[in-house]
Amino acid sequence: MGALIECQDLWKVYRLGDVDVQALRGVTVDIQRGEFLSIMGSSGSGKSTLMNILGCLDVPTRGRYRLNGMEVGSLESDALAEIRNQEIGFVFQNFNLIPRTSALENVQLPLFYRGLPLREQRARAAEALARVGLNGREHHYPAQLSGGQQQRVTIARALVSAPSILLADEPTGNLDTESSRDIMAVLERLNRDEGITVIVVTHESDIAAYTAREIVMQDGQIIKDHEGSRANAG
Repeated sequence: MGALIECQDLWKVYRLGDVDVQALRGVTVDIQRGEFLSIMGSSGSGKSTLMNILGCLDVPTRGRYRLNGMEVGSLESDALAEIRNQEIGFVFQNFNLIPRTSALENVQLPLFYRGLPLREQRARAAEALARVGLNGREHHYPAQLSGGQQQRVTIARALVSAPSILLADEPTGNLDTESSRDIMAVLERLNRDEGITVIVVTHESDIAAYTAREIVMQDGQIIKDHEGSRANAG
């Protein structure tokens, strides 16, 4: 079997007025199933553009992107949406929780849109919350939870559909240092114990240091791809 993610010579060019902006310039990278890696870079490095393509939120201008053996780099928007729903769980910096909805109901939401029976929705949502250490918090509302707990709810919501990939975009950006450590520990455990492929997009080197592989981008290109501190620590 090939890699879970295969990117070959990806380019992304945006037209701004009379100017072509090259957000990605020939990115080639493979990501194996079960990896825990980070994509690092400053603003304008191309990391967010690459994340959008990996997450099937956008398509490359040219180049190939295969996800789980499927060519997805040239799909139309409806097909991309279906791939996202089946393969990718998203964790964003801003938790994007519904304020007047309990933790359990927030996590249920993706399953509601799939039309699953309500009892199954609740059972799977409760299981996902337990996996991120929120037993007993199922009926708390976001305002009753700390920032770190809210992000755990977000992770549970991303997990509930059993995706191939957990894609975390600046997952600690709104958290203090202790909560950031807790969230990275949750992601590390999900990768280590459950074999979930976790990709963390960040501009912070101390967050990237938690991952086993670090990809560094600059000016739309990968300038470094190496084992991270966690892998070196054994």
